[in-house]
Order: sequence, then structure tokens, then C-alpha cells
Amino acid sequence: MPFNVALSGLRASSQDLEVTGNNIANTSTVGFKKSRTEFGDLYSNAFLGGGAGSVGDGVQVQNVRQIFNQGNVSFTDRGLDLAISGNGFYVLSDGGETKYSRAGQFGVDKDGYVINNTGMRLQGFDADDDGNVGGVLTDIQVDSSNLPPVRTTLIDPSLNLDSSETVLEERGTRLLAQGGLSGEIAAGIVNGFPSETWTVTLADGTSNSITTAANTSAGAIAASLSTLPGTDASASTLATIDIATFNPATGDSLLINGVTFSGSDLTSLSDLAIAVNGSALGGVTAVLQDSGLATERLELVHNQGGDLSFTLQGTGTVNVDGVTTNVLLDPANAVPVPSATVGGILDIIVEEGATLAPATNTLVASFSSSSFRNNQFDPTDAGTYNHATSTTIYDSLGNAHVGTMYFVKQGSGSTVQPNTWQMHMLIDGEDIGDPVVGTTPTRASYTLIFNEDGTMNQNLSDQVLISNWTPLDPSGNPNGASGPINVSNGGALPIPNPPTSSNFEIDLSDTTQFGSSFSVSDMQQNGFTTGRLVGLDVDEAGIMFARYTNGESRILSQVALANFNNEEGLSPAGETAWVQTFASGDPVVGAPGTGTLGSLSSSSVEESNVDLSDELVNLIIAQRNYQANAKTIETADQVTQTILNI
Repeated sequence: MPFNVALSGLRASSQDLEVTGNNIANTSTVGFKKSRTEFGDLYSNAFLGGGAGSVGDGVQVQNVRQIFNQGNVSFTDRGLDLAISGNGFYVLSDGGETKYSRAGQFGVDKDGYVINNTGMRLQGFDADDDGNVGGVLTDIQVDSSNLPPVRTTLIDPSLNLDSSETVLEERGTRLLAQGGLSGEIAAGIVNGFPSETWTVTLADGTSNSITTAANTSAGAIAASLSTLPGTDASASTLATIDIATFNPATGDSLLINGVTFSGSDLTSLSDLAIAVNGSALGGVTAVLQDSGLATERLELVHNQGGDLSFTLQGTGTVNVDGVTTNVLLDPANAVPVPSATVGGILDIIVEEGATLAPATNTLVASFSSSSFRNNQFDPTDAGTYNHATSTTIYDSLGNAHVGTMYFVKQGSGSTVQPNTWQMHMLIDGEDIGDPVVGTTPTRASYTLIFNEDGTMNQNLSDQVLISNWTPLDPSGNPNGASGPINVSNGGALPIPNPPTSSNFEIDLSDTTQFGSSFSVSDMQQNGFTTGRLVGLDVDEAGIMFARYTNGESRILSQVALANFNNEEGLSPAGETAWVQTFASGDPVVGAPGTGTLGSLSSSSVEESNVDLSDELVNLIIAQRNYQANAKTIETADQVTQTILNI
């Protein structure tokens, strides 16, 4: 019947108009995917029936297919507006039901959850406190609480010291303690320094005195002498082991300044060097020297002038050399005893026109004096250092402090290698070196030695551990933050995690000494003050960063995307979202940019993929089809009326 055929055409055309009208209505809907109407003809066929002369029964809508072509990406001014470039859908939780969408207009609700404009929660992979992203899918939640402060435990600069710099000098007199007082082996634990009264007489005739106790180490004496006007003293202790026979299997052990080395530590001098450098021996550095002979020599240096005491236990033997003497420690022999101490050597500089004299004849005979051009460091006098640079560091309460590094080029000589620099460290203008006597901080000073190619010799250079910094308030009083752990109390590298004190390391391994001007190419430190959340950013891999007022950023999570083997099998659920069906298959969930999943663009949205001009043309075609089917009904009606009128 022509009426039925025409009616089927009207119904199909009407649905085509609905689909086209829905596309046009959603032209500006973010993430919308257009649909198209797909038609099929109808034939009435009976069992074993049909034939070449069959006339069709009209038309039907076989499918309304969604077209998931990429929409245009337009930029916005919101960091949580996201656009997918490529395959994939956002995974959303709608009251426990999982839905999928391409609309990336997100915000944060009162509880910190990232939601779309209908309240569905965005799903992703959470990150731990170290920024490592896990693999468990969950609601993305933003913690809006303040970021707690983190104390500085490492300063990692990249510097160049100018090798063409001259040694900054000032005329003075240098006195060197030597002979029977220090640098020689002494049985037991004493170093040979007697009780002594030191008197400095300045050029204007004024004099000052100080008394040091017997058996005080050279380093402690130097610290005391440095308090005298016009006087600067330092000390160092050198001892070497050049013959060693250890038997770890029989329980041999060597005590150096009370620290025991045994077992694998005594397999070779090389192993002993590694063990010493990794031990709690404060200020002691071990360097293995190849003498070019059949035996190696292990050189131990106490750069603060402390005593170096040795005690051997077991059946082995050790040959210990001081500056001028040596002794074979052999527990099997009564003489010499298996314990000995090497004392430090004093290096004293007095300003021009001044004299320094000990009261006893013993020390008078032990000193040699020579004219010297002094480069004594003074942080308040820019003429006493070659370079300086500062950085901000933070205590455990998040208070900022200024740490300043000063670099002084050293003149080479019999006791100083070429390409040697001295680095001094002050914080807020205060000394922070470990105390030698009492609790008074000393100058934190470290020796840096460079190779001939300008790189740092890390074996000979000091490791820089700041172990006596007490954070102070603007009035100069302790501010309540964590205090230091001195080397003598167990302070050592590496810094424990989590840290337990104000100690921190300065890694100068990237420092160079080239013939170019002083430069700071990088200055990194790992502390910061407290911060307030000010913004969120998302990169193309979906990593969500939180930005804080202190300049820090933290990885919160990673946005998840899902893809389907047959995305056209998804069922529209309204609100620009789809749900999974049997036809779509199971979702494949992963990170943006992995597998077949597309990447993300922040501050952007994906526009509808509707082409308005095409839809207007389709609207005209659908209207024409509707009118033509209506005309068929009108014509059939006229034919019927003609038949009835016969």
C-alpha cells in the first residue's frame, strides 16, 4: 500500500530531522560527538516467497551512529580545562557508577575532589609523598592544606673558580712548631705539648697572653691562639701507614682515635682507606698513595690538628710514620708498645711588626720563624677572599637563613699543593665550625684541591659537612629549630633521612677551576619554607601538579584515560557522557600518551565535532524527504478518491 510506504518514509525522515536537530542543538557542547541516521529499505517476504517483481514496503532507520572524530581544541584560561588529543575518554565516577566522557571542563568541590560541571568525580592514579605515581584507580582529590617546611640537607652548587686569580697577601711573620713537640711518635695517648703561656706583642707595644694546658692537641692550641689580637693559627696532623700485616681471620683489629677497624676493613690498605673515609672519624681523611715502590702508603690527615692515636690488637704488625719518626706496632713485642700517638703541627701567623713567644724554653727551641705574606681570611674584608656567593637555606621550622661561601686561593709551597683553594662557610654572618674547646664555634673551613685539567680532586679535597649550625632568630638567640650534631657526637655523612639535626652537606664535586671568571651556573638546595596552594597544572601525560606560594610544586596524581575496542558501541547516558555496553567491550585504562591513548592539553577544551554547515545541508535534505513522502500520501489519497468516484 502506498500509504504504508509513505508513512515509513515520514517516520524515517522525522527521525533524521531529530538527529540533525540534536547535532545542531549541541554545536557548542564541549566534548559532544555528532550522530548520523543510517537507513535501510523494507521488503515483505514470505517463506519460500518473494521474487523479482517484489515491491518494497518502505524504509526504516537501521542505526543512529555516533561519530567519534576529533573535535577542534580551543584554548581557555583555566588550568583544569582539559582536552584529549587522540583516542580515549575521561573516567568519571557518578555516585559509584562509572561513566566516560570527552568533556574536560573540571573544577574542585568543597572536599577537594576534581569534578566536572555535573558533579561527577574525575578518576586517576594517586602519587605518594615522593611523587611516584601508583596504579590504583581512584577519585582525584586535591589537598588544600599548607605544604609543611623542609629543612635544608644538601646544597649542590655548580661553580667555576678563576685559576688566574692571584693569592691575596698581607705581610706578616709565620712560625712553625716542629721537632720534638709534634709530628713524632709518642707512646701512649699524649702528644708532647706542655702547659704553656703564649704572649703576643703588637707593633704598638700592647701585649696579650693566653695559657694552654699540657697534652692539648695542636688543633685546640691553634683555636686558643687565634683569639689573640693579630694572631691566626691553624694545625694539621699527618701520619702514614706504609707496612701493614693484618690477619682478619685471627681477629686483628686497629683502633684509630678509638674507632675500631677489623675484618674486611683490614684486607688491604685500600680497604682500610675506604673504611676510614666512611667512618665516624671526625676531620680525618685517608688517601692511598702509590709510592712507586713495592709497597703502598696510606696517608691519614687530620685537617683540624687533632691527635692521631693508633692501637693494634691481634697478631699483625703496623708501621706508623709521623713527620720525622716511625715505629713498628707489634703486639708480640713489649717494646715498642702497640699504641702510639702522632701529634699535630702548629702553623701560626702574626701580623707585621708583632711577635709571639711562649714562656718556656722548650717551645722557644721548637719554633722556626720566617717572613710571610699572609692571606688571613676576614669575611668583613673583601680584600681577603677571591670569590663569594650566597644562597638561602631553611631550618626545620621553615625559617630562611643566608649561607655564604667564601673562596680563598692558596699559595703553593712545601706544605700546600698547587691548585689549592680554601672555602669558608658562614650562616647569617656567624661561624659554624665544630668547637675545639668548649662550645665556641670555630671557622668552618675546607680545603679544595683541583687537578691539572681543572676538575676537582675529590680524593684529596675535604668533604663538606656543616655540623655546628644553631639556627638563630633576628636577635641572635636560638629560634627553636633543630640544632646540630657535632662530628664528635656522631654527626657524619650521609645525612639521614628523615634528618634529625640541622646538619647539611655541600656537594662541591661539580666545582671547576678554569681560566675564566668566577661564575655560578647553578645553585640548588633542597629546603623550603611553608607554602599555600595557589594553583593546579596538568601536563600532556596527565600529571597533575600543585603549585605553592613558596615556589614548590608537588605531583598529586595522574589523570586516567580509558579506550574501547568499539567506542561506537558505547551507550549515551546524557550530560555528555557514555556508559559501557556489551557491544563496546571492556575499557582499557591507562595513562595519557601510552598505548593507543591520546595526550592531554591543559587550559584547553575539545569542541563539538559538529560541522554546522553540513548539518544545515542535512536539514534541507531531511525536510525535502519529509515533504516528498507527504506528497506521496497526498497523491495516493487523490487516486483513492478517483476510484471511489467511479
